[in-house]
Amino acid sequence: MIVVVLPALGGHFQSHAPTAEPLKVIYFRLALIQLHISAVKSDNLQRACGLIREASAKGAKVVALPECFNSPYGTQYFKEYAEKIPGESTQKLSEVAKECSIYLVGGSIPEEDGGKLYNTCTVFGPDGAILAKHRKIHLFDIDVPGKIQFKESETLSPGDSFSMFDTPYCKVGLGICYDIRFAELAQIYGQKGCQLLIYPGAFNMTTGPAHWELLQRGRAVDNQVYVATVSPARDEKASYIAWGHSTVVNPWGEVIAKAGAEETVIYSDIDLKKLAEIRQQIPILSQKRYDLYGIEMKK
Repeated sequence: MIVVVLPALGGHFQSHAPTAEPLKVIYFRLALIQLHISAVKSDNLQRACGLIREASAKGAKVVALPECFNSPYGTQYFKEYAEKIPGESTQKLSEVAKECSIYLVGGSIPEEDGGKLYNTCTVFGPDGAILAKHRKIHLFDIDVPGKIQFKESETLSPGDSFSMFDTPYCKVGLGICYDIRFAELAQIYGQKGCQLLIYPGAFNMTTGPAHWELLQRGRAVDNQVYVATVSPARDEKASYIAWGHSTVVNPWGEVIAKAGAEETVIYSDIDLKKLAEIRQQIPILSQKRYDLYGIEMKK
């Protein structure tokens, strides 16, 4: 499925709030790869790279993979599948990003570092160089009686830093799954000039239908940014069943691209002129009362 948003006419954005650099490109194509994850790491890597090449051939300049794209999702799997960074999986991502000359958001993988495990997203530029490494800040520890109990902190350690990277198109902010529930993260990314937020994530059959789209639309409208979420494909036989429905939401809160539950690639043209027009029409960024409240980045 390809969703194309055509640029609208008119408008120029002015704000006293922090903004991104002047727009160099009006719009660019984003691809989200909703990958079916198997228990065989080499198969996951091979299929991911094949779909990345397919997305690039269809004009995508920024491509994103899902959370835990190289391994099943579950506390019982993280140690077994964990890698150093750089390592096998990130080397493959670096190579295919360079081959396709794209910006590649590598979903996430279980990372081992200094005896600790992290849920980590790496980003690679068109030259294959690593541009960012985001360790999931907020660990997924929940207990919904009778439906789902999960505790990432049994095996994972949290990250402690914000992660942004620049492209010729716009600045991009990163979060992983549960990070999207924390509005402060998105607000700070907005303050730092990000116009697109990407969250690889694996919501489940309880939280997915309830909150997946709601949270994305909230983050997009509150900060007048594009929000993209990338889920694994749904596997009814897995111990943890992902909701799927990878999505792109525009700054008006509209869903402009959405997958079903199966393995697929969805596309959306990120229209930065439309973003500027929305910010001009409803100028909340210049209307904030910083004399009364504020969100700050401490690290």
